[in-house]
Amino acid sequence: MQTHLSPEFAGTPEGAEAEAILRKCVHCGFCTATCPTYQLLGDELDGPRGRIYLIKQVLEGERPTEKTQLHLDRCLTCRNCESTCPSGVQYGRLVDIGRRIVEEKVPRGVGSRALRWTLKEGLTSPAFGPAMKLGQAVRGLLPGALKDKVPAPRPAGAWPTREHARKVLLLAGCVQPSMAPNINSATARVLDAAGIQGVIAPEAGCCGAVKFHLNDQSGGLDQMRRNVDAWWPYVARGEVEAIVMNASGCGVTVREYGHHLRLDPAYADKARRISELTRDLSELLADMVPMLQPRVRAPQGVLAYHPPCTLQHGQQLRGGVEAGLRQLGFDVRLPPNESHLCCGSAGTWSVLHPDMAKQLRDRKLGHLGALAPTQVISANIGCITHLQSGTGLPVRHWVEVLDQALDPQIPS
Repeated sequence: MQTHLSPEFAGTPEGAEAEAILRKCVHCGFCTATCPTYQLLGDELDGPRGRIYLIKQVLEGERPTEKTQLHLDRCLTCRNCESTCPSGVQYGRLVDIGRRIVEEKVPRGVGSRALRWTLKEGLTSPAFGPAMKLGQAVRGLLPGALKDKVPAPRPAGAWPTREHARKVLLLAGCVQPSMAPNINSATARVLDAAGIQGVIAPEAGCCGAVKFHLNDQSGGLDQMRRNVDAWWPYVARGEVEAIVMNASGCGVTVREYGHHLRLDPAYADKARRISELTRDLSELLADMVPMLQPRVRAPQGVLAYHPPCTLQHGQQLRGGVEAGLRQLGFDVRLPPNESHLCCGSAGTWSVLHPDMAKQLRDRKLGHLGALAPTQVISANIGCITHLQSGTGLPVRHWVEVLDQALDPQIPS
């Protein structure tokens, strides 16, 4: 796709990146078949190809409108289109550029600004934990829409205390410690059973995705720098072999620190190294299987697995969870239809677009329910919370299910 950048963007790093991405696009339209919003709305401008046209027009100097902003806002950034695209168009990076530019040129209404500010500041605030505890205490009294976002409290269990020669850094995350603390402690226990010590740098916090994808890109970059600073001493001293993510949404962001901070001379090299060391927890699973097998007592029943978009499309990681758990005796199955499609969570998207989010959630639960499972498993706190709001089946992170299956009577 040929484009002629306006003087505003010609010669800028952002313009050069956008132009390179647009050049790859051949307009084939394969992406529309796997775009969740196009599936729901049937509007070309609510699919990747249409949004690419809108961004191209803005880069060429056309004035964006509220309609332009709406179509870009509706994108879940699930990056399913990147898995489908035969030309390798990096749509996720392009839509980040387009959204930032449009955000500067199209003022939002008071209500929209207030909601987005609350999300980007509230979810990453130290006050989020106490607020979540309060919400859980009165959960039964909350209105349905709010109750859906407040999971029932679950105990975290003990954090392992053994020292191991093999060490990895873990990211606690911004909302996960409050909404589902057992995910982090279960991760540490499973790693411990495999002879790996999980270490958390206390200064690290939100990966930066929340602010970045709500168009506070400078705020998101600041959070990325803070995490690089928190992790770098461990990396520089050679104390850890990897930085392990158990929330795939954080994983896809941290893997791209090197790209996001490439123009920052103080952080470019460090951020690139952080990205190189980043692994999803599922990437360690195959290596852990021999150590875990003697201790695992897999339960009966089908585990219906929803692979998050941030794992299968954002990180292009497929099959690791299913293969590892099956080797350990679990009956893990993908839904026969639309296992590639987003569940409708997509970070804060389900709050900003609740009606469409529920349609995608119910569509996904229908496919998962066809497997007659005893539990639904996933790999991202957002997907887990969103899916749980629409079903009576337990929805868990796969590492929680694995942790529960470890026989405490058998030493590791």
